[in-house]
Amino acid sequence: MRLIRLINPNTSKATTAMMTSIARAILPPDFEIEGVTATTGVPMILDELRLAQAAAGVVEMGLAKADRLAGIIISAFGDPGIEILREKLDIPVVGICEASMLEASAGGRGFGIATVTPELVGSFAAKTVTLGIGHLFTGTRLTAEEPEALAADPQRLEEALAGAVKKCFSADGAEAVIIGGGPLGQAAIGLGRRFSAPVIAPIPAAVAMLIERLGARQGGEPQSR
Repeated sequence: MRLIRLINPNTSKATTAMMTSIARAILPPDFEIEGVTATTGVPMILDELRLAQAAAGVVEMGLAKADRLAGIIISAFGDPGIEILREKLDIPVVGICEASMLEASAGGRGFGIATVTPELVGSFAAKTVTLGIGHLFTGTRLTAEEPEALAADPQRLEEALAGAVKKCFSADGAEAVIIGGGPLGQAAIGLGRRFSAPVIAPIPAAVAMLIERLGARQGGEPQSR
């Protein structure tokens, strides 16, 4: 069995359990997954300062007993610490932000983001530029309510995000929409069933990228970690 570590840079163990469960459900049978939770920080990352501060903890969690691991998923929409871990480790390290953006933009599709965190919008746009897909990004649509309150009410969260997704498609011309956030993982799964156009769930996108890179590595092909 090959072991995958899913890193939650937030302090919420319930969020870790939810995200790990989503990943476990779609992993091939020869993989196991363990979720790890930040011991310091905040229950939900809401701004760029907290996102940057989370990187040190992500790196620490990624390096701990890394010789046991086949790969790592960073499950925060912003991928804190990803480049440092890629430099330090010889295993694939993927982030849910990068993976979902690359999936959403596949084939030159225009894509948007629906999310709950207004203070992270700038970092989303910057990430698209870093990945070379800024010209395909149609923008971010936000829910109106306070993020942590929405996250605590799964049904209300999904409904609020559904409204943002509709605006991405109808007003912005997106061809695919990402649900932007690890704690929004379960809502993303539900929303994927509600729309005929692609709604990208970041955790499954990261799992798919990781398995693809591990498969290529096993076959001896060059890797981009």
